[in-house]
Amino acid sequence: QNPKTSAIVKELVAGGNVAELQKYFGSRMEFGTAGLRAAMGAGISHMNDLTIIQTTQGFCRYLEKNFSDLKKRGVVIGFDARAHLSSGGSSKRFARLAANTFISQGVPVYLFSDITPTPFVPYTVTHLKLCAGIMVTASHNPKQDNGYKVYWDNGAQIISPHDKGISQAIEENQEPWPQAWDDKLIDSSVLLHDPYATINKEYFKDIQKQCFHRNINKETNLKFVHTSVHGVGHKFVQLAFQAFDLRPPFAVPEQKDPDPEFPTVKYPNPEEGKGVLTLSFALAEKDGAKIILANDPDADRLAVAEKQESGEWKVFSGNELGALLGWWIFTCWKNQNRDTCAVKDVYMLSSTVSSKILRAIALKEGFHFEETLTGFKWMGNRAKQLMDQGKAVLFAFEEAIGYMCCPAVLDKDGISAAVITAEMASFLATRNLSLSQQLKAVYDEYGFHITKASYFICHDPKVIQQLFDNLRNYDGENTYPKSCGRFKVSGIRDLTTGYDSSQPDQKAILPTSKSSQMITFTFANGGVATMRTSGTEPKIKYYSELCAPPGNSDVEQLKKELDELVNALEKHFFQPEKNNLQRKTD
Repeated sequence: QNPKTSAIVKELVAGGNVAELQKYFGSRMEFGTAGLRAAMGAGISHMNDLTIIQTTQGFCRYLEKNFSDLKKRGVVIGFDARAHLSSGGSSKRFARLAANTFISQGVPVYLFSDITPTPFVPYTVTHLKLCAGIMVTASHNPKQDNGYKVYWDNGAQIISPHDKGISQAIEENQEPWPQAWDDKLIDSSVLLHDPYATINKEYFKDIQKQCFHRNINKETNLKFVHTSVHGVGHKFVQLAFQAFDLRPPFAVPEQKDPDPEFPTVKYPNPEEGKGVLTLSFALAEKDGAKIILANDPDADRLAVAEKQESGEWKVFSGNELGALLGWWIFTCWKNQNRDTCAVKDVYMLSSTVSSKILRAIALKEGFHFEETLTGFKWMGNRAKQLMDQGKAVLFAFEEAIGYMCCPAVLDKDGISAAVITAEMASFLATRNLSLSQQLKAVYDEYGFHITKASYFICHDPKVIQQLFDNLRNYDGENTYPKSCGRFKVSGIRDLTTGYDSSQPDQKAILPTSKSSQMITFTFANGGVATMRTSGTEPKIKYYSELCAPPGNSDVEQLKKELDELVNALEKHFFQPEKNNLQRKTD
């Protein structure tokens, strides 16, 4: 019943445009553990009013089956600032339609009245003890995209088999229920609640438990620049600084207000490097700020840059900031906990494609480190299991600039990560140390961990399948490569098939998934490289790392060795020319 998407379809039908109609109606968006992510537009392959209603109807029925007290506890729904004029879709409209679906079935809905960072949704699920959460966002995807992210009652993103159960329920509930389109009905409903004021108060109270140097924060002369890259983060980072008694950061004026067009950047993703930070560098130079904090548009990720003595700006990789935050959070914990026995109940987590620096710190300091599959859905769920067993999960991170620094949010959170980074930098400044110098000190103490990650773009699923099939049948059927150029392969783990050459029974310990590609190669020189497909973008990603024991400080030699390994990986395993792959370009 949306006049805009309806008109698009009628026009295609009138013009007999079968190819376009096939694109719109050929296959339904797939509901996975990341929920939905697609372009806004007409048809069942896109995010629009109808597909949101259908998805929420399925999700509602699935929750009714799983929670007998759903009508007592309810769900939370948040949204970012995305909007798509030509199809009439927007995150706010989708959130209201979803709320209407639940309310029509007698389920209480805590719908945020204004835009909110993604981490506020899992926080609300936990804080208000709700059955589930929905965040309408496409994070840092291109402007035409939107998404529907789902959290379970444990406050973490859903994992299998919930995705399959929800997907099946969507299939069974495709016809819109009576009044499904009339979202105005919710405004007069007693089942509609606005958690905005409460959650804003409680969240900032909770993250203050991670504030350890208030006196330094009050006195610091260090200046920060913050950009929310046209997303939702501005107001919330300002409030976080206030909560920690830090002077507010300078906000990049052209990017501080939400704008669904993302006019000043090619991609609204701080992970893409310096291009996204051009305006931040200019403001920092003008105001004499040494550190830049950049959130992605839904404020669950954080990128950090620091001005070096040379005048150059260094943008920290996700692994480097993970090393710094891991060191910092453990140091703060140690200062608070003098009982040496307590360390045996302390845990840190990272995903399997992230740097193993936390493992090195854990080995030396005596706490536990665990790796999970890629993505915070795995780290959030594992953290909750450990916390339920009375363990302290201090920190989790993934190389894609995602950090969980505060146990009140079981997902990546760019707001708390930004203010904790600012406190760390302020503390280090009192010791005349920069973030870069402290990073070197961490590597000196625990061993250098040099990482390099990138990706190729490939829009043809057949080519991707062929590339990975080739790696599994490299020298004849069912044989993996024994070398990559001059680098000898010493181990293979394939989490698509479940094979792991390092295990006695050759079976992988981490869960496997046939629906996504992921192979990790270990090399005789100590290097590790993982190749995997992305769940939300047409990319084949790779991650590589060389770890040296403490004391091996020939960093340049390590970097050179890793560069050569990556070049060999690209040449022999990706074969970009043969497979017509498009390289990542800044």
